[in-house]
Amino acid sequence: MTRDDFTALVEQALTEVPPEFAVHLENIVVVVEDEPAPDLLRSMGLDPARDTLFGLYHGVPLPERGATFGNALPDQISIYYRPLLRACRFPQRIRREIRRTVIHEIAHYFGMDDDEIAELGY
Repeated sequence: MTRDDFTALVEQALTEVPPEFAVHLENIVVVVEDEPAPDLLRSMGLDPARDTLFGLYHGVPLPERGATFGNALPDQISIYYRPLLRACRFPQRIRREIRRTVIHEIAHYFGMDDDEIAELGY
């Protein structure tokens, strides 16, 4: 799968976010990156030789923003191209995993932790 095709699937997944959540997505950008940096993985307690990420939310979750929060750079969701391609052999599986990853990272934006997200199936 080409990177352009992959990026199109990420964009499609974003259009499928339910409107009641999408309306609250403000000052956030979603980018496709090749790989998570080894230093990033180490900072998260992961071993770059055997661990990776499919996506990552960078920012201040909505519930943690106080009344004085503002004038901030956009939050960012990174979706990692190569790890997803390595893990998913078939286009249908890649599509499903991209959607799952996008929703997972958006849930972090709304302040959910990994356990809460897993309970929802993402």
